Amino acid sequence: MQMKFVVKKACCSGGRVGALEMGSCPKPMETPALLLSTRKGLPHFIAPDLLTSLPFPDSHLLQTSPLHFLEGLASTTISKIGGLHQMLGLHQYGIAAVARDSIQCLPESKGATKLGASFETPCGRLLITPKDYVEMISCMRPNIWATLADEVPAWVSDKRNKTSVDRTVRWLDDCLALNPAAGSVFGAIVGGPNLDERKRCAVEVAKRNVSGYWIGGFGLGEGIEERGALLSAVTDVLPDEKPRMISGLGLPEEILEGIEAGIDLFDSTYIYSLTLGGFALTFSLDKGGDQYDFQKCQMERDLTKINLRAKFYRKDMSPILGNCACYTCQNHTKAYVNHLFNVHEMLAQTLLEIHNTHHYLMFFRVIREAIKDGRFKKFRLTFIESRRVHQETEAVCA
Repeated sequence: MQMKFVVKKACCSGGRVGALEMGSCPKPMETPALLLSTRKGLPHFIAPDLLTSLPFPDSHLLQTSPLHFLEGLASTTISKIGGLHQMLGLHQYGIAAVARDSIQCLPESKGATKLGASFETPCGRLLITPKDYVEMISCMRPNIWATLADEVPAWVSDKRNKTSVDRTVRWLDDCLALNPAAGSVFGAIVGGPNLDERKRCAVEVAKRNVSGYWIGGFGLGEGIEERGALLSAVTDVLPDEKPRMISGLGLPEEILEGIEAGIDLFDSTYIYSLTLGGFALTFSLDKGGDQYDFQKCQMERDLTKINLRAKFYRKDMSPILGNCACYTCQNHTKAYVNHLFNVHEMLAQTLLEIHNTHHYLMFFRVIREAIKDGRFKKFRLTFIESRRVHQETEAVCA
């Protein structure tokens, strides 16, 4: 069954709620939604049997990079097994494949040529051609896959940026011509920090027969102040009835900015980075977006996130968040997670990733409710302003 997408409600001030349906998933998933970042198809620290502890069906969207499988099983072996769903035993999950994963398979613009894109991977720097990429996709059979893109950082020349757009559009045509019998195709859109190139790429990709759009080139050095205009330059020319996916936006403020521009699907490498550093998300999920009142009562510390490696928590017998329904908060304490970090036990990252993933999925639920109720603009402004005021206060106190 091919992917189906419908926009259920769109706010005039930005943001929209949609329903995404894929054959492998038992029920439609509401967007905006979070794609769980994976390594070879599974979350970095959460075992498959613990995936069921995460909110349903919010957690049933996974994102992986086909380049992860260049070390280990050959693509042909995965094909003989029956594809990623069969190999991983995740028959009720949706899998989105994107060459870039923002953690281990990073685009390397200097090595790209007219033949293909270059990536820094655990196997070294590799040149991936459209043919190589489509062969991997055909073997893995994801539900959604983004075409190959020539992503460049913000500091490249205008000439190199224009070349990246030309290559990305040409590689899109190459991927479509190869006609892989796997999943729904999302056309890649790039353009760096140049508004005209972003718009040109979006216009060209919108002309092609694709099921959705993957917006790349973010998180590669663009200025925060110019990001909103860059996003709008793309989404303003895309058809409303098709979903938009993006990589490179992770912070809560960035997520809200993307949603305001009309983005539907986001990667979750932010969660991986937090978990690896020992940080637990604790910012408020107040339906009005207010962060100030929540933090004011927390002993004047920055509790948008806390570092569970710190000695401060070694005797703290309370859960990470008292009102959190995740497996970690319902069964374990800050002191226990702190102990696990001190003895270098991998269970520390497992419990922390469960909490952080659960908390971020709940954040997306709160956002969707705000859009449905027609108060997303107020929610976004309140959330960002209260976080900014708190962070400025912390900086002064420091």
